[in-house]
Order: sequence, then structure tokens, then C-alpha cells
Amino acid sequence: MPDRLVREFPLFPLALVALPGEVVPLHIFEERYKTMMEHCLAEESEFGIVWLADDGLREIGCACEITEVVERKDDGQLDILTRGTRPFQVVEREDQLPYPAGTVTFLHDRDEPLDDPVAALARETYAELVERATDNRPEALLLAQMTAYDMAATVDFGLEAKQGLLDLRSENARLRLVTRLFRAAMKRIEFVSHAQTRARSNGKVRFT
Repeated sequence: MPDRLVREFPLFPLALVALPGEVVPLHIFEERYKTMMEHCLAEESEFGIVWLADDGLREIGCACEITEVVERKDDGQLDILTRGTRPFQVVEREDQLPYPAGTVTFLHDRDEPLDDPVAALARETYAELVERATDNRPEALLLAQMTAYDMAATVDFGLEAKQGLLDLRSENARLRLVTRLFRAAMKRIEFVSHAQTRARSNGKVRFT
């Protein structure tokens, strides 16, 4: 169920999708967003990243907290580290503040038990992907605690895939989705490896 409505929630439309738990570095240079971040720092409050896609602003975004001010320049520009906290839905845009804002409601998952076999498959597929990409397998205890968001936050998926995860209100559904995404990523790794081997052997890549 959604929470109560929260008004005047700072909104940061960007060409990216943030996920809960994901670390997102930001360079703040526009005056309205400098004002926004100074407000959030002073109030120790969240702001929301929403994907500004080609077809418009998405309704569901991810709230973020500022975890570190890396650099503050004389002209007020900021380099900050932020971390995604929780999904929200924009109910109405507001224009009375000096920066973009809106009325939002924070979203919660459906009340359902975790499907252990689905979670185990997602984590094993993720571990295999990490091992293929880095030659290092995630530590077992850490892996056992990872959610779909935790795993997805470490993989460079496309924006549509990340938004799809953010839109889902079921951890089991997210785990099924990331499993498919991890498998697709492994196929791309295999193709690139195969192509590189072919290129080294004769300078050509055959798709047969």
C-alpha cells in the first residue's frame, strides 16, 4: 500500500534511473538544483530522481539521500554522492518552489512470502555473471542477503530494464526479472568473447 501524500517533495528529472541501494554520483551546477541540494543538506532530507525519458517524465522514481559532499566550489556547484532509498510515485507536479517539486506517495511491495527457489536462482545467476565478468565470485554470506535491487544496482542495465524493476511491487517478480536480465548479460559476454577470438584468428567475425 502507498503511504500518505507528501507535498513539496524535491524532484530531480534526469536521463537516468536510480534504484534503492544504488550509489549515484551527481554534479550539481544549475541554480535551481544547487538550491534544492542545499535545502536537502540543511534539512537532512531526501529528494527524488525521476527518469526524463524521450516520451516524457516517468511517474515512478527513486528517493535518494545525500551520503557525501565530495566537493563544494566557490560558485556553489556541488559534487555529491547519493544513495537510492525507496520508490515513490509522483501524484502531482508543483511549481511554487524555486526548484522542481511534487506531491508524491511512497510505495511498498505487496504482502507476500519470498519464493526461496526464485531467490536462490537469481542469486546464483548473478554470482555466475559476476564471476564471468570479473573472475571473482561474490562472498556467499553477502550474496545470501542481496535483494533484487542490491544485485541490479551493480550491473549496467539499460534504463528501460531498471525502470521496469522500479515499477514492480513484488520482490519475487523483481527476482524473476533480474534473472532474465543476468542471463541476457551473460550471453552478451559470451558473444563478445567469441567475437574477439574470431577477430584475433582471421580478422572477421562470423555470425554462424
